[in-house]
Amino acid sequence: MSLRLAAALQGSLTKIMAQETKAAEQAVTLGVRQATDGLKLELRGQITNAGLGQRLANTWRAEMFPKGQASINAAGFVFSKAPNIVGVYARGAVLRSTKGLFLAIPTPAAGKYAMGKKITPGAWEQVHGQRLRFIYRRGAVSLLVADNMRARTGKRGGFTKASATAMRTGRGLTTTIMFLLVPQVSIKKRFDIESAERKWNDALPRLVVQNWRETSEK
Repeated sequence: MSLRLAAALQGSLTKIMAQETKAAEQAVTLGVRQATDGLKLELRGQITNAGLGQRLANTWRAEMFPKGQASINAAGFVFSKAPNIVGVYARGAVLRSTKGLFLAIPTPAAGKYAMGKKITPGAWEQVHGQRLRFIYRRGAVSLLVADNMRARTGKRGGFTKASATAMRTGRGLTTTIMFLLVPQVSIKKRFDIESAERKWNDALPRLVVQNWRETSEK
């Protein structure tokens, strides 16, 4: 009789332990997922709040391990697909040209992209078939300008190279600033990755316990 009772008790304990293990795996995995997603969303929010745009914000991604299953050893990984850009704004930096004396900053007239890449003086000249003229200004920002340009009419706006007729008559021709030339650009720290990481690491135990209780009550 005692052997049968012991066997029944052992079976019950094994079942309870299996249930508790499953509950623990689910609680840990859910807690880690919530903390991981929370950190990702907070970091994205830091970027948009700093005025750096949704495109850069969306470079923050998150992954869970092991994938597709609950585990008491679950782990979350948050990373940016543009770590160099994000790092500059997270730390602050002074940017200098690696190929000359100046950094070329495009004006709205130059546009943002050329041939699928960010606009540069060389790319602008290649696309427009026109040389830019350098204007050095002592004690002020130097310039790269395009001569013999004409302002576009209509909603499109901007500037375009003058036609042969305009070149002949000189009507409507203007010199347009395409790039500002500066020796360096100082970028201030715009957000704090470390504080967000600490916040969600600290929240993780609470999230696991909360999910464990909810799982046990079901």
